[in-house]
Amino acid sequence: MTTQQFFTSPNILTFEVEDDRLNLRQYGIDGHSWIDAEGLSPLFAIHHDDQCWDATSLTFMGWTLGESRTGAQHWIAQFENEALTVDHHILVYDDTTLIEQWQVIKVIEGELFIPRLDSYSLDLSPANYELLHFNSDWGQEFEGKQVTLQENMTLETHHGRSSKGQHPWFALVAENGQVLSGSVAWSGNWVCRFETLPTGGYRLSGGLHDWEYATTLAAGESLETPHMILVVGRDLNHVSQQYARVGRQHWYPRNTLSDELPVEWNHWWSYEDVEINEDVFLKNVDAAAALGVEICTLDAGWFGEGPEWHLERGDWHKVNRQRFPGGLRALSDAIHAKGMKFGFWCEIEGLGAKADLATLRPYFPALSDQSPLGYVCFGNPAVQEWAFETLSRIIREYNCDWIKLDFNVDPQAGCNRADHGHDLDNGLFAHYRGYYAVLERIRAAFPQVVLENCSSGGLRIDLGIMRHTHLTFLSDPDWPVHDLQVFWGASTMLAANACLHWSFSEWRGEGRPAQQNFNPRDPELQPHQLDYYTRIAMLGAFGMSQKLPELPEWVAQRLAYHIGMYKQHVRRYVREADLYRLTEQPRRSGEGDGWCAFQYSLPDKSEHLLFVFRLPGAEAARSIALLDLEPEHIYQVETLDGEPLANISGRELMETGLRFDNLPEEGSALLRLR
Repeated sequence: MTTQQFFTSPNILTFEVEDDRLNLRQYGIDGHSWIDAEGLSPLFAIHHDDQCWDATSLTFMGWTLGESRTGAQHWIAQFENEALTVDHHILVYDDTTLIEQWQVIKVIEGELFIPRLDSYSLDLSPANYELLHFNSDWGQEFEGKQVTLQENMTLETHHGRSSKGQHPWFALVAENGQVLSGSVAWSGNWVCRFETLPTGGYRLSGGLHDWEYATTLAAGESLETPHMILVVGRDLNHVSQQYARVGRQHWYPRNTLSDELPVEWNHWWSYEDVEINEDVFLKNVDAAAALGVEICTLDAGWFGEGPEWHLERGDWHKVNRQRFPGGLRALSDAIHAKGMKFGFWCEIEGLGAKADLATLRPYFPALSDQSPLGYVCFGNPAVQEWAFETLSRIIREYNCDWIKLDFNVDPQAGCNRADHGHDLDNGLFAHYRGYYAVLERIRAAFPQVVLENCSSGGLRIDLGIMRHTHLTFLSDPDWPVHDLQVFWGASTMLAANACLHWSFSEWRGEGRPAQQNFNPRDPELQPHQLDYYTRIAMLGAFGMSQKLPELPEWVAQRLAYHIGMYKQHVRRYVREADLYRLTEQPRRSGEGDGWCAFQYSLPDKSEHLLFVFRLPGAEAARSIALLDLEPEHIYQVETLDGEPLANISGRELMETGLRFDNLPEEGSALLRLR
């Protein structure tokens, strides 16, 4: 028997090799291992007919070094049998407990039918565990759930979008408070299973969902499974900070504009596709420049020849000349002339029922048993080429700095056409592989352009799409408590700078949520309420959707003040700091904690930013305890305007906390500690 260890402080993975089998014996920190030491963890699983091949049944051939990656150890455990070889990739990121793993499967001879692939399969020690996860739907993203794990349980989606139904993330909390979290880095259907073992422990497995999925590999063909992220930590904040650090350093694309984290205005909720036109947009551009906004985004409503533009998605050359007689480049030039950037919405995957594209290129639409699914199948290489050329033309012709990529379709199991180059039962898998490839080509061709991920708000948020887009939109509604709930949940797996959400918007039209009732011209609106609404959006990437020319003077002045504060002070913390959730997740239902607080700590712990919000119905006073300060240091507490408020020791700030007893309901505080 031989023992091999991989270390990155404070992380440890321990493997043993015995009789040509590789056994994972330990994964944990501070002397605690999550792995069942009496059993043999499968590590991964490949199902074929009635067989299941994993690390306990395949012959272990040895370790090799993977592609060199700065800041990470990349190892490949090689396995084989008479039918296939498996390269089990493990990335261990330096100075974290975060592990990324996936497999590359290659068939040796013959043909192999594979109906299920598990990117991870681990046997946990017998213990009492609490399971945290998030349900999700439109306007209901990041609905936190907590259950005691007592029997078999499954987290999953069948909708074809990673965050429709449930988010691809979980956290197990052990009795000692430590947390094991996992996230499937995949934008389609995924699954995480928690199955009881005879020993009393649990087998964790999953990755790509096996529902309505299968693939056949011929001799010499290979397949890479979706990546799975695992991370252990002292608590949920510790786990989330590691997701964020690795995301910033290794996963999220970056360029000059995304690093700047520009303040955005978008026309959508205030005007939608009904009231937006060239004159309205340009008047808002003028007002945005006066406020200090840095990018103006033209959302849906710019294309199509009639009111049912959504039925023409796919015909992206059809600019609505009635609304925009001067063309779209004129808007872009006007924005650039004022020193701002131009953002542009496109649903490149979408295909409307009346789009000419479906007739002109009948081999493009995704079909399920000959029925249209409402999108073009990126599993078809011809679609990939068309999408790249279309997006390239849009970026060049309109001189775009930012592309908002939306997707408002549930693909379910995906396309099962036989003429797209994919198997009948893996069309959705092929679609997302193709979509990722197009995004990579666009970023390589236009490295200065920011790509924003969006899907009916926040219904496709995952660590797969975040390898290919610079940031993601969190949710369509943006009323205050909903905003706080969504950001609290999203920040368990994403860095704050990857999260874009707007301040409380003024929505036009009917059918809006009852709580979406902001009216900036309401004579009852108070300055402290506007501050509260605006500061919530400043927790991440900061945007807004308002009728800017119609804002009352005092509202415009106060909004300009907050934009200045964000640009001068806040976004440095959003870009760089570790985030601590100091209170429980707010609930859009009105239940739960009535206060919400976040602490942003720069990596060297020299400065901290504190957001505090008193929600409607909350008790009048609350002491907020901070985390991970130096006990003996004296901290100066001040406003962002530099007004000193108190000098308090780190010990007192952590044990007693800061007392807030003068905030009204819908009141907020934004403080800096040095």
